[in-house]
Amino acid sequence: MVNTTTTAGLIGVVLLARHGDRTAYYQDPATYNSTQAYITPLGEQQEYELGSFLRNTYLNSDSPSFIQNISTDVANINQLAVRADAGGGNVILNSAYALLQGLYPSTKKSEITLANGTTVVPPLGGYQYIPVESLEFWQSPSLTSWMDCEYFQYHLDRIYVSSTFLNMSSTAAPFLTALKPYLGGVSNNFTNMIYDHVNVQYTYNKTYYETLPPTFLQQARYYSDWLQHNVFTDSVQNGIGQISIRTLLPEVIWALGNMTKPSNQVKINIQEIDYKPFISLFNVTNATVTDPEIAGTVNYASVVALELSQNSQGQHEVSMKFKNGTQDSEFRQLKMFGNTSITLDSFIQQLFWTTINSTNNWCFSCNQTVYRGCSVFNYSNDPFLYGYGTGYTG
Repeated sequence: MVNTTTTAGLIGVVLLARHGDRTAYYQDPATYNSTQAYITPLGEQQEYELGSFLRNTYLNSDSPSFIQNISTDVANINQLAVRADAGGGNVILNSAYALLQGLYPSTKKSEITLANGTTVVPPLGGYQYIPVESLEFWQSPSLTSWMDCEYFQYHLDRIYVSSTFLNMSSTAAPFLTALKPYLGGVSNNFTNMIYDHVNVQYTYNKTYYETLPPTFLQQARYYSDWLQHNVFTDSVQNGIGQISIRTLLPEVIWALGNMTKPSNQVKINIQEIDYKPFISLFNVTNATVTDPEIAGTVNYASVVALELSQNSQGQHEVSMKFKNGTQDSEFRQLKMFGNTSITLDSFIQQLFWTTINSTNNWCFSCNQTVYRGCSVFNYSNDPFLYGYGTGYTG
């Protein structure tokens, strides 16, 4: 259902934020398991600026997207739920901390006065300590569901022998040959994360920056975007290629549903993640139909906002907006299933059936019986990974 009239202000928002700039890493093209990576000062600044942008959007009472009844200067930790992937180095977890520094910067308004009259300001000029739930790889497949997923590896195998892939690989071959002198020891195989190497070197290596031929960075990005889109999408909504968003959607649906309840206090839910769920999300919601340019890898410090509001008929509605890192100065409105806004009921109806909402469900969906806790499960049971269903009752 298309939104026509919405009451002033938002009820809440779920934010999917990509981490900031990081050190180089290796991602195995056969499994998409990766080595560790660490956030850089540039990445920290990108995330801080993202937090400041979100602060101006959602905590500024003059903003049309101001969230009703939210604490604007001193963080009320009961109004915030923040979760970050803690595996593979510190880049994603530390990105969450940097974002929060921009969202709720240091303030002397958090000072307290003791019984003896002494005024105490927290360290660092009133730094605000906001809890972040760090999710390790071994704890849950929720944020890294493609890893150790046997059926996802079959999906990769099918892509690499498909005529579409072989044709694109052939098209890219002359460029990859020309690029080889600039790759060091990195393979120039089309399946490899070549753009990552080129981008890191171009950003931090002065000689590389000055000698890389014009358009090489852009060409590497083009082929990388094509490959990543094909890897993390599928022809059907519940396909294994879209597993990265299918395990994250239960948290999104639960958070939005909870925000509709009078007893709920959480107004901002933040999921700090890598690039993969963005690609899948845009595909499962048909956002790329009207905005095809968002089909590839999102930039560092990108964010998707799923905003919850209530229209004049009392229906809860969800709207999806996107900011592509520092490339965009403002949010752009995306369409889900052809509409700029849909009811929460419709959002759940369209997407909940695609979700993987338990460890047991993930094990079954991935044909995994040993790793990531799967050895303990009997497929006749289905204990919920998150301890809840949709969290929404209408």
